[in-house]
Formats: sequence, C-alpha cells, structure tokens
Amino acid sequence: MEQIIFGVVLAFAIGFYAIPVIITVANQKKLYDVPDERKIHSNPVPTLGGLAIFVSFMTGILLAINTNTLVQGYQYYIASFMVIFFFGIKDDILVLSPIKKVVGQIIVACILIFKAKLIISSMHGFLGIHAINYTSGCFLTLFTIVVIMNAYNLIDGVDGLAGTISVITTSAFGIFFLINNDIFYSVLAFTFAASVLSFLIYNYSPAKIFMGDTGAILSGAVNAILVIHFINSASDAPVLPLKAAPAMGFGILLIPLLDTLRVFSLRMIRGRSPFYPDRNHFHHFLLDRGCTHTQVTLIIAASSIAFMVLTYFLLPIGVTWIILTQIIVFFTSIYIIYLTRTNKNSLAKMRVIKSDFDNESDNKIKTFISK
Repeated sequence: MEQIIFGVVLAFAIGFYAIPVIITVANQKKLYDVPDERKIHSNPVPTLGGLAIFVSFMTGILLAINTNTLVQGYQYYIASFMVIFFFGIKDDILVLSPIKKVVGQIIVACILIFKAKLIISSMHGFLGIHAINYTSGCFLTLFTIVVIMNAYNLIDGVDGLAGTISVITTSAFGIFFLINNDIFYSVLAFTFAASVLSFLIYNYSPAKIFMGDTGAILSGAVNAILVIHFINSASDAPVLPLKAAPAMGFGILLIPLLDTLRVFSLRMIRGRSPFYPDRNHFHHFLLDRGCTHTQVTLIIAASSIAFMVLTYFLLPIGVTWIILTQIIVFFTSIYIIYLTRTNKNSLAKMRVIKSDFDNESDNKIKTFISK
C-alpha cells in the first residue's frame, strides 16, 4: 500500500507543477493546436499535456515500485511507453500520417507481445471458445492493443473526456488488483490515474492544454496492459474471482472501444479510410444535442460506470450473453441519441436568426428612444 500511495502522490505532484510550465513554453514557442472548421475549440491550445503525463507517470512508477514486486517483462513495459512518447511527441509537434502512427502502435504491441509475453491465452467460453493457440493469441492480442490505443486517441475530442474515462478505467482495474494483492499492476494503474488526474485540472472546459496523441495513446497502452492482465488472471483471483473476465474487461473499456469500432466500420462501409475525420462519435452526437463540454464528459463518464455495474450484475449469465447484451444496449442508446440530436446546421441557422432578430429589436428600441 505504501508503494501505491508514494507513486500516486509523486505522480500527481510532478504533473500538477509541470503542466503550467509546459503551457507557458508551448505558448511562447507556438506549439499549440490551431482551430479550423473541424475543431471544436475556438482558440489555440497547447497539445503537450502528454509530456507531463508521461514524465509524472514514469517517475512515479520507477521510484514507487520495489524490486520484490517487479513482474516479468516490466522493463519492456517501460520500453513500450518510451516508444509511444517519441512518436507521440513528434505527432503532437509536427503531425504524423495515420499510417505512421499505426506502424508505431504495432511496434508497441509487438514489444508487449513478444518481449513482455503479454498474450491473451483464453476466450473463457466466448462463442464456445476456451483455450486458444499461441499464434491466434498473438493476433488477437495485437488487434486488442492497437484498437484500445486508437480508442483512447479518438475519444479525445471534448475537454476532459479522454482523461476522465482513463482515470475511471485505470482506477477500476487498480481496485481489483489491489484487493487481490497484485501490487505491481495496482501501482501501475493508480500511478497512471494520478498522472492523468493532475492533467485534468488544466484540461476541463475551457481547456488550457490538451493531452495530444502522446497522452491519449499512452492511456490506451496502459489500459491495454491492464485489461489483458485482467483477462488472464481474474478468473483465478483469490478475492472476487470473475469467470467471465473478458466480459468484465470489455465492460470497463466498453464506451471507447465500441464507439471506435462503430465509427471505423461506418467509414469503411462508405469507402473511406477508418482514420478519415468526421463527426460521428458519441461525443459529437451529445454536442449536437446542445450539451456543453463538461456535460458531455459527465454523461459519458456516468455511462461508463453504468456499463461496469451492469456487466458485474450480468456475470452469472456467461461471457457470450453478457457481451451480446452490452453491444445491444450500447448501440440502442447511440441510435436513440442520434435520432434525437439537433442538426448542427439547423442549430447554426437558428443562432443566426436569433442574432438577427436581437439586432433588429435593439435597433427598434434605439429608434424609439431617440424619438
């Protein structure tokens, strides 16, 4: 427990005091995200929040974890985080093409699979499948890691959203590992949550800084490590064993995962690249309904927690039925929100009409007063 407390306090303190310095330097050097017709923000905002998250997280875990709690492959986790940092920072400053980012993500996944030996070895009865061979496990793990990294990157579209979801998911895994005395992974989870929490102080609307690709992809990688270890170990946990571990892990990460898979599928059906930018994400639908950034973040965060609770109570029905229920509930909810959203163009026209009406009324009042 002392390792967790030390890692959390240290990571939070470093992030909290580092971010204002990064904001100042980024503004001086003009290292910020300039708004355009696609961007939700209207003012230039620094995108180097991931730098503070990375430094505070790495310092926290390196100083907090004792040698007797280290696990096999620990050094390769650190190596994968460093790879993310270098290609993430380059993208935040110079902008990388989607293909280059995916190549970087695949390199990270290969380090975790072939060096850290982080491999999904069983489906735990999903679709009737239990143990899977090494090759299938490697491909499934590669797909899982890359999708999760992209999921956290793509959900980063509203002030505070990606960070809040990351704090919720890593904390959920951290609690489970803590009660099962899995110290290394609980330190990893809580230290990262503390790093992101210090960033969120400056990221809530109006955001003073964004986490950028460095922070978002790092969030995805940490959550990928946690969920794969969770799937491999939760069914045999000494405290609160979960036989439907894949379903519970999927439930914790459900919103960023399913939203990303849904958007990717829609883009490919329309003959576009899965990385083609559009406004089809969950948070875009909520914005079109007139929600503020803070409201969108709170709604999606509450939905994430609700899916975790729902999944936990559905555990007795089995992995396949749980995941099917999760998918049905998610897509039904998204469809309802889509149908009831306010069209963005119509909303803009209404604002113009209202503005013209207000200006006309003001002119009439001024004319009346002058007479």
